[in-house]
Amino acid sequence: MKTAVVILNWNGADMLRRFLPSVVRYSDDGDTAVYVADNGSTDDSVSLLQADFPTVRLVLLDRNYGFAEGYNKALAQVDAEYVVLLNSDVEVTEGWLAPLTGYLDSHAEATACQPTIRSWHQRDKFEYAGAAGGFIDRFGYPFCRGRVMQTVEADTGQYPDTIPVFWATGAALCIRRKDYVEAGGLDARFFAHMEEIDLCWRLQSRGRAIACVPQSVVYHVGAATLKRENPRKTYLNFRNNLLMLFKNLPQGELKTVLRIRSVLDVVAALSFCCKGEFANARSVFRAQRDFRRMRKDYAEVRAQNLQKAVASDIPGRVRFSLLWRYYARQQKTYNQLFKNS
Repeated sequence: MKTAVVILNWNGADMLRRFLPSVVRYSDDGDTAVYVADNGSTDDSVSLLQADFPTVRLVLLDRNYGFAEGYNKALAQVDAEYVVLLNSDVEVTEGWLAPLTGYLDSHAEATACQPTIRSWHQRDKFEYAGAAGGFIDRFGYPFCRGRVMQTVEADTGQYPDTIPVFWATGAALCIRRKDYVEAGGLDARFFAHMEEIDLCWRLQSRGRAIACVPQSVVYHVGAATLKRENPRKTYLNFRNNLLMLFKNLPQGELKTVLRIRSVLDVVAALSFCCKGEFANARSVFRAQRDFRRMRKDYAEVRAQNLQKAVASDIPGRVRFSLLWRYYARQQKTYNQLFKNS
């Protein structure tokens, strides 16, 4: 089998009822199978799949392993050249899969790609998590073509080109299964959030390329599991971002970047306090504390990553500070960020 579309589900029966029909309808090309990996759901997800979606292959996991390890365990049971990690709250469109697999077919240097991600709620706008391809600044802050910080653009066709990116979103990530496995998959200790950026960083440092293919379009609900302001999500984003930096930064940058990030994270916590979001502020400080506790456990992983790295100048990892350009220089879109830069 050439391609497996794999949806990780946890108590998402309502999402499956709404979005799985489009995946089944538009992904059956004779050489593609649709899988749902159930992360130990306690709702009626499994019975729904067995009754209403008989062509969908079911992978049953014994408990909720989170996004990262859930996918690792699921893909260990899937045999395909390409796998697509697809969120359960994604509506796909007719012909969505062929541009992605076609790109990998014709670009041997590429390990992964993503479609354009539009908002399911506001269908003319990009979706926050992925948009038209992901980038990262020197201090670890991710952004996208079509979404910079909280500014999300309408999709007016301003990003029609297939381009190299730093990271492809885990909401709809088409990747060579062999590369996924050889790189160690998603970091299970992350549980959720930032894990796809970390994986993409590892892959690119080892000489593999990643792209956004805008000829493919899907619609993503987004924040369906944890709302964007949820303190748990704040904690995971801040902690995992620091772990990702520690795992992957070149030695010459590590101390400086982490020192500056410790200051910027305090500023972020104070900003939450000013908005009355004290639980989110506490999450930032807890993330910093747990990062300091966990980093010694990642020393060997960091050493392995640096040993396997063959590239340090990775496309999409920009040298400027996103926060400075966004807040001080008021550059709030991708095109503004790169104008005259």
